[in-house]
Amino acid sequence: MLQRTIDTRKVPAMGLGCMNLNHAYGQAPGETDAIRLLHRAFDLGVRHFDTAALYAFGANEILLGKALGVYRQEIFLASKCGMTGVDGKRVIDNRPETLVATVERALQSLQTDHIDLYYLHRWDKQVPIEETIGVMARMVEQGKVGALGLSEVSAATLRKAHAVHPIAAVQTEYSLWTRNAEIAMLDACKDIGAAFVAFSPLARGFLTATIDDPETLEAKDIRRGMPRFQQPNFDANMTLLGPFKELAAQANCTPGQLALNWVLNQGEHIIPIPGTRSIAHLEENVQAAELDIDAAILQAAGELINQTSVTGPRYPAATQAEIDTEEFA
Repeated sequence: MLQRTIDTRKVPAMGLGCMNLNHAYGQAPGETDAIRLLHRAFDLGVRHFDTAALYAFGANEILLGKALGVYRQEIFLASKCGMTGVDGKRVIDNRPETLVATVERALQSLQTDHIDLYYLHRWDKQVPIEETIGVMARMVEQGKVGALGLSEVSAATLRKAHAVHPIAAVQTEYSLWTRNAEIAMLDACKDIGAAFVAFSPLARGFLTATIDDPETLEAKDIRRGMPRFQQPNFDANMTLLGPFKELAAQANCTPGQLALNWVLNQGEHIIPIPGTRSIAHLEENVQAAELDIDAAILQAAGELINQTSVTGPRYPAATQAEIDTEEFA
């Protein structure tokens, strides 16, 4: 597979976001099926696996520990701290004692003595970012963490953090329909030599053209609470899919592959981490990294689906208030 760089490590250009194996998208697959998918990803050449303390309130890290322990020396393992589950609720907490406890639990759950890349999942605005990065830098000094990352922050916050300790990667939502990173973050990452890790590069499944009606989503699927999947926004966004599928047909690929290939072509420092519960979709996603799609088709896709053509914000107001990313006017 095409290679990209995080810190000093070469990794395949397509990673795997592991959240939805048991978090946020309704009924999760059984552990056996989830482990089978993770093993298939390894067989296909995926080496970059992304999890977090938040996902299934720790169970996702335990799952990866069980599934990938045998491959530990061959994979690039990323996890996150600063946002966890407390008494069944999501809590953003960057206090030093919380971060220290979180990394210790992560190491035990992941069955490893170090995590290759450790992100601050959300910046707790009550704690200066410099203080938080200072705590995480000690994890690097202790050998528990290889490199540091940030998630859903602004370019200004990235630069403040990077002044305390090198930041190897920033993880933020990025796809044809979520372009906030283009305001400043993509350039900021390039400037400091950081990788940009794109989560939800398939627009939470929308760009696979497999969701016809948001009412068919499971009751506990987080997309039900996202404005772009709510009416009338959803129907407005659906009008983009017909022309998008036509572009995919011209490229002789699936809509999802076109979406992923577009992300890969926005910069050599960009690494998408699509998630899936389907081995067939996993295989399709990995193949997207090998496609040579005509630049004119990629440009047409970007002109069709972007921040001006998509209807609705990406998060509800309460969630948006928790993050630090730049927003379009």
